[in-house]
Amino acid sequence: MGGDEDPGRGTVGKSIVRPDAEAKVRGEARYTDDLAFAGMVHAKAVRSERPHARIRALDLSEVESAPGVVGTATARDIPGENIVPIIYRDMPLLAAGVVRYVGEPIALVAAQTREAAAAAAALARVAYEDLPAVFDPLAALAPDAPQVALPDAADEGNVFNHMVIRKGDVAHGFAIADVVVEGSYDVGYQEHAYLEPQGVVAVPEDGGMAVYGTLQCPFYVQNAVANVLGLPLSRVRIVQTATGGGFGGKEDVPSHLAAMAALLAWKLRRPVKFVLERGEDIATTSKRHPGVIRYRTGAKRDGTLTAVEVEFHYNAGAYQTLSSAVLWRGLVHAPGPYRIPHVKVDAYSVATNTVPCGAFRGFGSPQVIFAHESQMDELARQLGMDPLALRAQNALRVGDETATGQVLMESVGLPACIAKAREVSRWEERQAAVAEFNRRERLKRRGLGVSTVMYGVGMGAKAPLLDKAGAYLKLEADGSLTLAVGTTEMGQGAETVLSQIAADGLGVPLEAIRLAPVDTSRVPDSGPTVASRTTTVQGMAVLDAAKKLRTRIEEAVRAILGCPRFTVEGHRFCHPEDPARSVSLAEVARWMWTRNWDMGTTGWAEGKPVDWDPATGRGNAYFVYAYACHIALVEVDLLTGEVLTVGFWAAHDSGRIVNPATARGQVAGGIAQGIGYVLMEELLSRDGRVVAPSFTAYHIPTTQDMPDELGIAFVEAPYSGGPFGAKGLGEVPLMASHAAVANAISAAAGSRLRVYPAIPERVLDLVAQGA
Repeated sequence: MGGDEDPGRGTVGKSIVRPDAEAKVRGEARYTDDLAFAGMVHAKAVRSERPHARIRALDLSEVESAPGVVGTATARDIPGENIVPIIYRDMPLLAAGVVRYVGEPIALVAAQTREAAAAAAALARVAYEDLPAVFDPLAALAPDAPQVALPDAADEGNVFNHMVIRKGDVAHGFAIADVVVEGSYDVGYQEHAYLEPQGVVAVPEDGGMAVYGTLQCPFYVQNAVANVLGLPLSRVRIVQTATGGGFGGKEDVPSHLAAMAALLAWKLRRPVKFVLERGEDIATTSKRHPGVIRYRTGAKRDGTLTAVEVEFHYNAGAYQTLSSAVLWRGLVHAPGPYRIPHVKVDAYSVATNTVPCGAFRGFGSPQVIFAHESQMDELARQLGMDPLALRAQNALRVGDETATGQVLMESVGLPACIAKAREVSRWEERQAAVAEFNRRERLKRRGLGVSTVMYGVGMGAKAPLLDKAGAYLKLEADGSLTLAVGTTEMGQGAETVLSQIAADGLGVPLEAIRLAPVDTSRVPDSGPTVASRTTTVQGMAVLDAAKKLRTRIEEAVRAILGCPRFTVEGHRFCHPEDPARSVSLAEVARWMWTRNWDMGTTGWAEGKPVDWDPATGRGNAYFVYAYACHIALVEVDLLTGEVLTVGFWAAHDSGRIVNPATARGQVAGGIAQGIGYVLMEELLSRDGRVVAPSFTAYHIPTTQDMPDELGIAFVEAPYSGGPFGAKGLGEVPLMASHAAVANAISAAAGSRLRVYPAIPERVLDLVAQGA
């Protein structure tokens, strides 16, 4: 047991977060594509080649007679419901009468090898009756637009959801403004580009089904598989394998993939592996929502914001999936992290005949952040103000009211983030250096850009029933400890942080804790591993279990030593008057085991109460917010339009930082992903079909695209409802980084970037406009 001891308190040891702990890796874990089971076959989907059509006939005779094929499945073979439940129940597992996007699954093939399954699937014959299709969200709003959305999943026509915020009187707010800035902004798809493609293995067992897979939310998958097979949840077991990245792309999609594999496994009574090839993964799975965003922002001459009016439309694709939740987060974050008395926001998610969009790091907020941070820079330019100073003047503080009317009572570190970003970037000195560079260089130009963001931690008032977490902590008979949770590790460092929280709650060395594999039959439902909620909500459940177990251990120590108080020396519990009388944790554990003591504890946590009025968009949207300020320095080649990010500085308030090493990694990774979003990640679609689904055409950033100078700092504004004062971090770095780079490009080019990504052709146009 670690830590110094106060003999007057009689506790196991001090609870100290270990900032130097190294990331733990579950060595025994295996990736899905490495798994093999006796008799296992491989699956392939027969997918729609049309964006919108009736299926007049489906002929699988050549498929079934192809070499290596052991079986097929269609919608008629589904024993349960032909629905993949996510938020709405509009998306079929397999299209039965109508297809609504290119790539929608129609049938499944199982064969002895992956190659045989792919070859056989290509032999399927589908007779279509083409229907009118629509691919643009604004065109889908027209009265004569083809109907894509199912009525039960839509507010009206092709509008899946229309959500609003109404605060104050925006007409008055603009009337009293000295300056009003208007702007329209467009963003396209962003591909998750996780290291490991989507993949699952379904294995029939004991009248039920087990699914092993690369996934973020095992209990989502359990619900989907049970629904499709018509089984109770107790008959479906989901096991997360080592997951090579997710970024939101493995939140909703694995439910569809797992249910398809499970259907084949159920019909054939043998294990089925279904792993997507990279091109298929890019072409047919969820993306970041494209959007069209319009802003009006008003301010007084001194820079005080008076009003903001926003209207944005997100292209949701053919089915709802997670779009309503994505839209809601975009809605709440659209006004930005500022004090604004008059706010009007209208947000729309729209159905089109395109691949359904879903979760992506930032979850609907990066699109509107690009717009609201561009607006702030335009205001600063027209007012003749320093853009960092304008943000500092309007930044939310403790006691302020957000755009939704929520009064912030604690843990608001945004002003400190802005001050820290100014400090670490040497803002004034950097501005002077940029001006000198631009005077000196004829063929290159540099620019500085700023962004400030807030992020609602957890599921928020849109889905408070999911903001819960459980933990089980067990002291083994030899003194080691096993921790079981329902949230998942996908490269973000959750295993390390949760192990640290457990170790610190118990006062034991980090290496004493082992996390059990995530298996829905053995771990508590801890809600989804999304929304930067793992450290905050799951961490509190772990801490709750650790405190209970610590109390039980201390009780045993007092009984063994025969004294009401004890001290801790090194890793031994000692009698305060006779240090020679001592026991180790292993000896305490053995003593408890031989006396039939309960050596396991459960912990539980849930987010603090939230509330929401959908008619007005007013309420306490989230239980706490994280904040950040980013500053980017870019260099634009005036001949080629190439943009280099040469410097970057980030300051974050995520409460108490449990592990600075992994936190810095999260920020650096988010900066890289943001650089990709703004500079190069362009996924073209033509008539609903992804044009070139490969990493040859879709460029993602490498280490060569990262800035030579990178500064990362943390401002800790502790949150009373988080473990040791921690809040969420994971999504915030991406949210802030791209907008800072966009503003830096606009500053360098001399005209406003309004369309993502800033590929060289667009940058050259900006330079020409700014000349």
